[in-house]
Amino acid sequence: MGDEQILERIRGEFLEMPGLTLTSPQAKRLLGLDEHMCHRLLDRLVEVRFLRRTFTGAYVRLTDDAGPSRLDAKTFVRPDTDERSLA
Repeated sequence: MGDEQILERIRGEFLEMPGLTLTSPQAKRLLGLDEHMCHRLLDRLVEVRFLRRTFTGAYVRLTDDAGPSRLDAKTFVRPDTDERSLA
């Protein structure tokens, strides 16, 4: 199977399961890829802005990126308000 076919499979997994969050080891097992290929293809999907990496290193779909559980490391909610601020 070529890279483009595997990339389409990865996209399909994230499209079929909105909110899917995968660590590198989980993605490697799910996709049946070796570590190098898995990282290379997931990073390619980050480059084209289909996926992004969370501050914990997991991969999530860029358009699923919403809600307080998906905040960037530099974003926080002030304890005295519901407003989000940039650090």
